[in-house]
Amino acid sequence: MNPRPAVRANQPAGLSRARLGRGVGLIEVLVALLVLSVGMLGVAMTQTRALGSNNSSMARSMAVVASYSILDAMRADRANLAAYSSVTVSADSCPAGGSTRAARQINAWCNELGARLGAASTTLGQIRCNGSDCTVTITYDDSRLGIPGVGTQTVVTRAML
Repeated sequence: MNPRPAVRANQPAGLSRARLGRGVGLIEVLVALLVLSVGMLGVAMTQTRALGSNNSSMARSMAVVASYSILDAMRADRANLAAYSSVTVSADSCPAGGSTRAARQINAWCNELGARLGAASTTLGQIRCNGSDCTVTITYDDSRLGIPGVGTQTVVTRAML
């Protein structure tokens, strides 16, 4: 007489342990694959955001370099400071070079803004001087960052010449 094996409370009658365990390994693999996929999507999104922030930071640095560039040109041409005192340029339509040093410097600065920050109507450069106290304002499109609501950035540099 063979005693019948005891049936567990959570095991349906007639099913062996091997048959109950079938497919569990595959489900564990699928769940692990799902978790790994979500993690990799998060890493990809972080990488994309980091690249956008890098581009934005580089554009901001270029705007600062451009503002220092025109301020250095103004220091070199202090005798004609009045020619720089109220200038507004748009990178998509730079003024002609002209015959004076100030006109050539303003033209070169405008072209530099267009080359470094984009030759669009949103890239503007402005110089305002009150005596030897000058403020350079550069406005450019920074929508490359990809953050909603962040589009136009402004860099303001003030210097005593």
